Amino acid sequence: MRFASLGSGSEGNGLLISVAQTHLLMDCGFGLKDCLVRLARLGMSAEQLTGILVTHEHGDHSGGIAKLARKYNLPVWLTHGTRRAQPKVFADLPQYHEIDPHQAFYIGDVAIQPYPVPHDAGEPVQFVFSDGAKRLGVLTDTGCSTPHIEAMLTGCHALVLECNHDRDLLENGNYPYSLKQRVGGRLGHLNNQQSAQLLAQLEVSQLQHIIAAHLSQQNNTPQLAIHALSHALNCEEAWIGIADQHAGFDWREIS
Repeated sequence: MRFASLGSGSEGNGLLISVAQTHLLMDCGFGLKDCLVRLARLGMSAEQLTGILVTHEHGDHSGGIAKLARKYNLPVWLTHGTRRAQPKVFADLPQYHEIDPHQAFYIGDVAIQPYPVPHDAGEPVQFVFSDGAKRLGVLTDTGCSTPHIEAMLTGCHALVLECNHDRDLLENGNYPYSLKQRVGGRLGHLNNQQSAQLLAQLEVSQLQHIIAAHLSQQNNTPQLAIHALSHALNCEEAWIGIADQHAGFDWREIS
């Protein structure tokens, strides 16, 4: 199993997961042309995709899905609440499958376990992907952790973990008060310290990769996120990866 990022942040998100002949795209917040360029950078084409998974309806995660799915006749998996929250966006999908936030399912060679998260969206989920032996856990767009989230992510071999903002930078930054409350609230986004605290609760003895994702360009820095996660893992800072807004990150293999 391997995974790579098209880009991560408020300007657009997309994560590739590949097992044997199954190639999945989790979210697509990029325009069609931009998405194709980002796929090509990773040695992929839209024609190779098996399908698209949607975490929730916010534009930085779903804005490019409909055009991509229609042009390349790709099936889309999403929750009922996500589809209901943006009926126009998801109205003309060539094929779609509604998923239960608690029910595991398969797409080709990949086993997928969705799980619900606290976020200000219709029915948001995140995912754990498996090839039957190794597990990749993904968590972004949640305002707080829960025991269920910890149960889903513990023991994973790779993690993509939200480090959206630094608490002090957000509080002292130029966002309007209402936006600060939303971002920092229990239905918003994890800050560096919250992500580090979550990480410290997990069984990580098998962890091969840890990527800090969905960093705010205004209210965080890669170094602050790296410092928080490396402290939680008691590891070298160089071991922590960053999902960049523009460059994403290159393929990582889970062996």
